[in-house]
Amino acid sequence: MPDTDRPVAMITGAARGIGRATALEFAARGYNLALLDVLTEELQVAATEAEAGGAEVLTRTCDLSDLEAVEATALEVSQWSGRIDVLVNNAAWREVKSMRELGIASWERTLRICLTAPAFLSRWVAQAMEPRGGGVIIQVSSIMSTRGGGVSPAYVAAKGGLDALTYELATLYGPAGIRVVGVRPGAIDTDLSNDYHEPTDSANQDAMRRWSEDAIPLGRWARPDEVARVICLLASEDASYLTGTTVTVDGGWSTTHFPQSLRRDLE
Repeated sequence: MPDTDRPVAMITGAARGIGRATALEFAARGYNLALLDVLTEELQVAATEAEAGGAEVLTRTCDLSDLEAVEATALEVSQWSGRIDVLVNNAAWREVKSMRELGIASWERTLRICLTAPAFLSRWVAQAMEPRGGGVIIQVSSIMSTRGGGVSPAYVAAKGGLDALTYELATLYGPAGIRVVGVRPGAIDTDLSNDYHEPTDSANQDAMRRWSEDAIPLGRWARPDEVARVICLLASEDASYLTGTTVTVDGGWSTTHFPQSLRRDLE
C-alpha cells in the first residue's frame, strides 16, 4: 500500500494527451496515482514519468467498454490506496462518421466509453469517497457537447450527456462533500484531435487546423498541460465551492462570432 498521507487521483485515458499531462501535473502536486488506459506500453511510460516526479503509481490496462472490469479496477484502486480523492473521467473514443454512415456498434461503443463508464465509475468511486467525507469527480467533456459538426454524432451525444450527468451527480453527492465538475476542452493538440483525415491524406486535418486556429481568439490549439492545470485547479481547495458546473477551456472559441481573418477586415 502506498503512503496513505498522500492524496490519490484516479485517471482514465492516462497514456496520452490530456490524461497523461494530468497525471504528471497531479504527481508534481504531491498525489499518488491510479492510471487506466488500453495502451499498455504508453501507460507504463506515463507511469514512469510520474514516478520520477515522486508519485507512487498503480497502472491497469482497462477497456472502459467492459464495465465488469471497470468496477473491479475501481475496487482494486480503493484497496490499494485506502483512499481515492480525485477521479478524472478523461478517456474517450469515437469514429469520425456522420449519422448517415455510423454503425450501431460504433454508436454503442462510443456511448459506453464516453458516458456509461464515467457514470458508473463515478458511482463506484463515490462509494469510496463518501465514508471519508468528500472528494472530487471531474468529467472531461468537450465544447462539442453544445456544438454540432455533423461528423461525430455519438461523441456529441455522449459529451452532452456527460455535461448533464455532471449536474445530476453534483446534486446527489454534494451533501456527502463530493464535488462534481466538468471541463470542456476546445481544440487541444492530442491524438484524438488529429483524426479528421484518412491515413493516406492529411488535407482535411490541415484544413481543420487552419480553420479552427482562425476561429480561436488566442490563435492556436491548446497544449494538453494547459488543460491539465485547470483540472488540477478544480480538484484543489482553491475551487472548494465549485460544483455542478462546467469550465470551458477553449481559447475563447465558443463565444466568438467572427473568425479572426474576417474580424480584421471589418476593423
